[in-house]
Amino acid sequence: MAWIDDQLVARGIGDARVLDAMRRVARDAFVPDESLAAAYADRALPIGSGQTISQPYMVAVMTEALRLTGGERVLEVGTGSGYQAAILAELAREVITIERRPELAETARRRLAALGYTNVEVLIGDGTLGSPARAPFDGILVAAAAPRVPEPLKLQLADGGRLVVPVGPSDQQALHIVTRAGDAFTEALGVGCIFVPLIGAEGWS
Repeated sequence: MAWIDDQLVARGIGDARVLDAMRRVARDAFVPDESLAAAYADRALPIGSGQTISQPYMVAVMTEALRLTGGERVLEVGTGSGYQAAILAELAREVITIERRPELAETARRRLAALGYTNVEVLIGDGTLGSPARAPFDGILVAAAAPRVPEPLKLQLADGGRLVVPVGPSDQQALHIVTRAGDAFTEALGVGCIFVPLIGAEGWS
């Protein structure tokens, strides 16, 4: 898989578990037929409903930032095609993923089930509010750009948990990595990126 070396390893992705997960999950199973030829291209691809499947490098960067070891409960906001959820399911004990568009959620749910992912639960709703009933989460990954770090997601982190979210206007964002230690939160900036907007009560209107 030359694309793993060219797109990920060459650009600094070093977590062996993340790289192995990226090798195991067939990205072409998550893209529309018209995009199959570009399934492993170094860019985001449209999946319908105005949404995209993220660039492989960005999937790897965000996943690596969670520092998963295998026993975690993880929340994903923005299910989309289900590709990121599948990567997370390879690396964590349990994945809860929230999608606000019912048609995308149902397609992703069927796809993930057909691929044998029994540790992923797909919910329909406003992901900016998280899932209080299933909190706390050891990791939270937001696959859309927020105007600021959503407060409900911070508060649903477990002690020691990490939240990775793109923050900024539509033309340019940066990853924000929030870590919880008790009642204190530290925030670090990661790479620049461009995501579709995060819509919801704690996102864009």
